[in-house]
Amino acid sequence: MGIHGAPCRLEKLIAGKDDYFRAKGVVVETLPNATFRVKLETGHEVTARASGKMRKGRMIRIIPGDAVEVDVSAYDPSMGRIVWRYR
Repeated sequence: MGIHGAPCRLEKLIAGKDDYFRAKGVVVETLPNATFRVKLETGHEVTARASGKMRKGRMIRIIPGDAVEVDVSAYDPSMGRIVWRYR
């Protein structure tokens, strides 16, 4: 609860929801440090990092040819974050 009993709106305080857009693509190349080159459906190529549990424990493997979902930064459209790998 926030001030005066109002619920907190943390998503407005933390940079987040409007700072990226989600796109589908295919992993083209594997780079060092859990980084990948991804070709989006629009034809653009972005450098994307594995996020969350994809990095932790390395149980989810990402290899070239995998279909993935990427959050692309609105500030730097050449960078992104892989949030989902399709089977």
